[in-house]
Amino acid sequence: MGKYDSRQAIEDATRSRAEFSGHGRAKGAKGYVSDTDDSSVDFLGTTGETTIFQPQEGGFGRIRIGAAWQPKRKPDESFFGKLLKRETDQFIDLDLACMYELADGTKGALQGFGNLFGKYDEAPYIKLSGDDRTGEDDDDIDGLDEFFLINGEKWPEIKRLLIYLYIYDGAAHWAEVAPQIRVEVPNEKPMIVTLHTYKSELCVCAVAHLENVRNGIKMTNITEYYPGHPSLDRAFGFGLEWEDGTKD
Repeated sequence: MGKYDSRQAIEDATRSRAEFSGHGRAKGAKGYVSDTDDSSVDFLGTTGETTIFQPQEGGFGRIRIGAAWQPKRKPDESFFGKLLKRETDQFIDLDLACMYELADGTKGALQGFGNLFGKYDEAPYIKLSGDDRTGEDDDDIDGLDEFFLINGEKWPEIKRLLIYLYIYDGAAHWAEVAPQIRVEVPNEKPMIVTLHTYKSELCVCAVAHLENVRNGIKMTNITEYYPGHPSLDRAFGFGLEWEDGTKD
């Protein structure tokens, strides 16, 4: 298998005819929250730990799931950077993605690479905001540069959702990125899923698994690492079709 899963792999997995164009490197989200000094959110920081969001009358409303991470600082190699001993953010190409299964058995994958953004008002009722290329998107919300919006009124139509992150380039170790997922359900305290265990040599990390349990949401901290999308898929049994390749 190639170092990373290819655009063709995502295309085959979702049966999409999207035109793949590739994208630049993102610096990382600005919305990182420390679990040591923020009492306005709850944390799911242990592998296997779960939480339940009870079903709400009329549906959950708009659910948002966003990614945040801390880019590692590195020496500024420019003339004045060296002279003044300045540091700059390390460029990191880290992407937010998901695999989903609907109640009718439909399965697929969503991610910015390939413009596979999904739809909010139509199946799969999940929409990705887009792949931020700079980490400074003026359209981000609360500092989250990449996020999913889920139509909570249609949550009964969704069976399960696997949220994962993958590194294409720019970070040698997950520990240097320290990613986290922020889950915001209306009328609930925001939940932060944190990764405290890191597997440096594997480029894909399953972060959170959301399951429909009697139309409520059961969310589990997964924190498992895989060499690519196919192995992640096999572990969770989505049964999509993947091909090996490299990213241009």
